[in-house]
Amino acid sequence: MTSYDYIIVGGGSAGSVLANRLSANPKNKVLVLEAGRTDHRLDFRIHMPAALTYPLAGKTYNWWYESDPEPYMHNRRIYQPRGKVLGGSSCINGMIYIRGNAMDYEKWSKDDGMEEWSYSKCLPYFKRFEGRLAGADEYQGAVGPLYLTTPECDNPLFDAFFSAVQQAGYPVTKDVNGYQQEGFGKFDRNTYRGRRWNAARAYVHPVKNRENLTVICKAMATRILFEGKKAVGIEYVKGRKLKKAYGGEIISCGGAINSPQLLQLSGIGNAEELSALGIDVVQNLPGVGENLQDHLELYVQYACKKPVSMYPALKWYNQPGIGLKWLFARKGAAATNHFEAGGFIRGNDEVEYPNLQYHFLPIAIRYDGSAPNSGHGYQVHVGPMNSDVRGHVKIKSSDPREYPSILFNYLSTEKERREWVEAIRKTREIMTQPAFDEFRGDELAPGIQAQSDEEILDFVAREGESAYHPSCTCAMGTHKMSVTDPQLRVHGVEGLRVVDASVMPYVTNGNIYSPVMMIAEKAADIILGNTPLPAENAPFYKHGE
Repeated sequence: MTSYDYIIVGGGSAGSVLANRLSANPKNKVLVLEAGRTDHRLDFRIHMPAALTYPLAGKTYNWWYESDPEPYMHNRRIYQPRGKVLGGSSCINGMIYIRGNAMDYEKWSKDDGMEEWSYSKCLPYFKRFEGRLAGADEYQGAVGPLYLTTPECDNPLFDAFFSAVQQAGYPVTKDVNGYQQEGFGKFDRNTYRGRRWNAARAYVHPVKNRENLTVICKAMATRILFEGKKAVGIEYVKGRKLKKAYGGEIISCGGAINSPQLLQLSGIGNAEELSALGIDVVQNLPGVGENLQDHLELYVQYACKKPVSMYPALKWYNQPGIGLKWLFARKGAAATNHFEAGGFIRGNDEVEYPNLQYHFLPIAIRYDGSAPNSGHGYQVHVGPMNSDVRGHVKIKSSDPREYPSILFNYLSTEKERREWVEAIRKTREIMTQPAFDEFRGDELAPGIQAQSDEEILDFVAREGESAYHPSCTCAMGTHKMSVTDPQLRVHGVEGLRVVDASVMPYVTNGNIYSPVMMIAEKAADIILGNTPLPAENAPFYKHGE
């Protein structure tokens, strides 16, 4: 029976980082178990940036989760795709690289014992993994394994957008990941030479031939094995066989849905709820699966009076040529994710830092690839960032194949409802500036019929979608509802850590892929007992100072 020093459950974004870093020492024997398949190099769906709608709308590389009926969203089930593939959700996401606001990490570090997660102590870990092709500075790294490409934003609609936000009184910021997040600018993306650059390509494939690293795909973990309070191994299914692997330390990297599910199946969670399902309780931790946070967003769309949008790229007769240009030159409409610009603003004067995020696209389109308008158009995605809404992830039985109950509770608080009204009104203020006059046609969504607060909130409830940022369900900290300590060890047991988006105490301001990679890089040093990288006290923008 083979024994490992480290067993990593989940070969996604965080798992890919740990696979590389923990196996760098040839004395460490590392096993990675990934429930999905490998990220096949020849499958354009996960490597062509503009093809992101294919994995998002298909089940080949996707767990395809849905929420329970959301009580404040007309009982709609909200779709929640999660990557089921080596590289995880970095293979199916929008490739937008946003670190979050510096004050997110200051908020994390205010909790007891969380001082090591302040911005100054997280910044060097961001810089360690960044390979920003535009070059390094005080805030950005340029020699790391994760390539970042800064877009050109060469469509005239981007020029109109940047002019409009300034006419509305907002600044253009040099780098939303640098000194000042507040404002609008270009969004770096995880692409390299016209291809998606996922976590597996950055971290796993360059080292996959290490003799001390074993990666097994299509291996679904079913439970963690314990001897008393000590985690000693993993039970998993490969093909039709139930197998076991044993290790010195078990690290769950399944993400905000799969990690709490695995812990609950293994007897870690709310003791009363687990006992009711016939699961032997190993550790009563009522916070497992609680504190679920996400970003709700929607599209504000306009028809375009001039034929300058990306609408022709949707025509079937243009797609072969676009595909061939990408295949042979890695250029053209297929080589971009089209989320090339956006920004962050404060929707009211009460918040300390931005609470609304924008993405601008020179096309009117949904995540599933459908276009609501048979003609040229453009849109912004908008949504609140620091919601006080909390949901949960709870298993419904002891069967690991049964999807858990997922409830986000979108729109359930007065604060979130107020911020949504502010979001739509601020967006209309931007999009009706003179810079857009030559392009702006009818407002396609929400449409002129949505004017009152009640009409706006009804539109959000009918059309809002997840931004696919589930997080915080195994929150780190020292309070009674925390699941992991600041070293990412699960409270009350030995030999078990969680390293993924679930350990965030609060969701960050923006897309969560970059913060997850930082958490994993920092976790690698914690697990190995390395001296932490020196803190970097780079200044950051605070409104009013």
